[in-house]
Amino acid sequence: QVQLVESGGGLVQAGESLRLSCAASGRILSINVMGWYRQAPGKQRELVAGINSGGRTNYADSVKGRFTISRANAKNTVVLQMNSLKPEDTAVYYCNVEAQTQTGSSYGWNDYWGQGTQVTVSS
Repeated sequence: QVQLVESGGGLVQAGESLRLSCAASGRILSINVMGWYRQAPGKQRELVAGINSGGRTNYADSVKGRFTISRANAKNTVVLQMNSLKPEDTAVYYCNVEAQTQTGSSYGWNDYWGQGTQVTVSS
């Protein structure tokens, strides 16, 4: 019902920047929270940053001051600008969206995940 397409991952050196984008499409009636998570090898998936429909943001302590999350509601997109990247930021980054959809006469809220995009930061 909802498809998330991520882009922008890649290989960079420490101190450089990357910009991740995620576009949501499908039979979307409304989107509440949009966010980015990451999972490094051998570690649990963790929240990197989130933004709600009112524009309120929250960040993991490890990325505060370096990453910025933003969204374009009209386009159902969320962007993560990552500056001053560190090797410990290396992970697969996943877009997550809490969206309301309609199926027939039913309405419901669900979480949706992107396929993930690899970010690798070399020292």
